[in-house]
Amino acid sequence: MEPIKRVFSPPSDSYFLFGPRGTGKSTLLRSQYPGALVVDLLDPETYRSYLARPERLRELVEGNPQARRVIVDEVQKVPALLDMVHLLVEDRRRRTMKFVLSGSSARKLKHAGVNLLAGRLLMKTLHPFMAAEIGPRFSLEKSLQLGLLPLVLFAEDPPDKLKSYVTLYLREEVAAEGLVRNAGDFARCLETISLSQGSQLNVSDAARECQVGRKTVEAYVEIIEDLLLGFRVDLFTKRAKRHLAGHPKFYFADTGVFRSVRPRGPLDSPEEIGGACLEGLVAQHLRAWIAYSAGEHRLHYWRTKSGTEVDFVVYGDKTFHAIEVKSSRSVHAKDVKSLRTFIEDYPQAKACLLYRGRERLKINGIPCIPCEEFLLKLAPGSPLPA
Repeated sequence: MEPIKRVFSPPSDSYFLFGPRGTGKSTLLRSQYPGALVVDLLDPETYRSYLARPERLRELVEGNPQARRVIVDEVQKVPALLDMVHLLVEDRRRRTMKFVLSGSSARKLKHAGVNLLAGRLLMKTLHPFMAAEIGPRFSLEKSLQLGLLPLVLFAEDPPDKLKSYVTLYLREEVAAEGLVRNAGDFARCLETISLSQGSQLNVSDAARECQVGRKTVEAYVEIIEDLLLGFRVDLFTKRAKRHLAGHPKFYFADTGVFRSVRPRGPLDSPEEIGGACLEGLVAQHLRAWIAYSAGEHRLHYWRTKSGTEVDFVVYGDKTFHAIEVKSSRSVHAKDVKSLRTFIEDYPQAKACLLYRGRERLKINGIPCIPCEEFLLKLAPGSPLPA
């Protein structure tokens, strides 16, 4: 596959760049800053050197006064480097030098000063590919099977790389870093949580299924989020006119990762898994669009106590959009009923239904858009397609 230009727009100031493993952070930064000083903490020798003496970073900077950009790759492996970056950022003699700290896990940094630096370094995220980045080569069907992680798509054997992806995370991020006492329990919990893809995550039910304590599952979910493997979507409650109910919904950060984790058996229908994959693919695109676009936007869902639900609500400065996702190749009036209910309560909002058909339709005033077309037109900095 030919190189794909990312839509990520780097700031001119110092910043953190977080993203799951395999999203191409290192590749992006090296191409963006060809003359930068690079501290690659995935290199064993470099890791040992900076773990023993974090002040080596200051020595590196002082030895290269002409450098204008310093990249610290996988900074979470040596959290003590944050103190050195803090000192260097505050040094008025080096105001022209900027830092980029990349990481695939925010867990250790939470306890090591990332909040201290948050006011001085911008927080940015890199996501799996968007359809708009891939362009005409984008295939909805292929994306539903393999996801959109660059690490997977550029591999010689993408299905095999995807199978090993979660194992790599469990071995190098969870077990090696000692994040959990029992890696087996965590792996089983990961499978159980995958059953909640696109659904409300009930921690108590997951705990019973995994035969572990509720607090253990809560800790595991937090670890999954800190490792950037998954995220939760909160209920939209602003100026609610109806009784609403619901826990946050859960999604894996990439559809391919979800498919590789999700256990399958005779009782699991392909349609059920396919529907969760499609909804997850839309979720990860909307999340990337929010991250890469200017302004403040939030991703929510909407659900009444009677069970009427809208999959996604994007709410922001100039955006108020309700989106329903259907995995079927045809749509009917009943499929837009929840959107019509939402519009009754929020007439200011725009609404659309995404489905796997090929024709643009309008049913009871609701645009019904082929999902592939919507994703290809979803571009950061531009309004949501309608």
